[in-house]
Amino acid sequence: MNAFQYDAHQIKEQARLIRRHVIRLNADSPAGGHTGADLSETDILATLYFRILNTGPERTEDPERDIYIQSKGHGVGGLYCCLAQAGYIPTEWLPTYQHFNSHLPGHPVRQKTPGIELNTGALGHGLPVAVGLALAAKMSGSKKRIYVLTGDGELAEGSNWEAAMAAAKYGLDNLFVIVDKNKLQLAGLTAEIMPLDPLDVKWAAFGFSVSECNGNDVGQLIEALETMQAKTGKPQVLIAHTIKGKGVSFIEARPEWHHRVPKGDEINAALEELNHGE
Repeated sequence: MNAFQYDAHQIKEQARLIRRHVIRLNADSPAGGHTGADLSETDILATLYFRILNTGPERTEDPERDIYIQSKGHGVGGLYCCLAQAGYIPTEWLPTYQHFNSHLPGHPVRQKTPGIELNTGALGHGLPVAVGLALAAKMSGSKKRIYVLTGDGELAEGSNWEAAMAAAKYGLDNLFVIVDKNKLQLAGLTAEIMPLDPLDVKWAAFGFSVSECNGNDVGQLIEALETMQAKTGKPQVLIAHTIKGKGVSFIEARPEWHHRVPKGDEINAALEELNHGE
């Protein structure tokens, strides 16, 4: 059972607060950050950590906890902010992001940060490890579920599709892949750099049960993820259609914010937009 079990309204408020943390975190970083990715994934992370995952801040060593893997490791800033908001790490750590000897390095490191399950950053590694964890859970009779978040740009890595084939072969219905499909990667549109569509058909051809939703709509995320939990026989994938930089108008859908951080007046402008919930 999830430690919070929040409803959609409560999760939306947590997502708003996480986004405010993201702006400050990236603004304080001496080594830049990935503001666009952090903001696009926020609603997904908030829904997972405040409702879906069978885990909590007191259960990080529980062998039966659900496992979450941030395969798109460059979006770790958003994950740190979510972990802080959910009580896994102190909020006082957030201003130390990417500082020397920080608990919060620029990519996830299990040995440094409570709540991090896998060291990621080299794209295409999270899903293969998630498949191994899901298979191990099946073989040992565990009821734990394995969730992994990828980016649409990351799916250009062939290791993802090798892992997908293995997941289907072993019928890993305890594996849940979420694609943060924000349609941008690095310097441009994914459709121009390395086209993916029809992405739903690709996943289905690899033996997955495919769902889709608006990945910035908490209500749709809850419905999709809880419906997926009831399905059996196949690994699951949720294609979550998001907006890169969601929540701050001058960051949304702008490629340059892939590796840009707010500065000066941009910080206050972003925080002002995120000052009030719906």
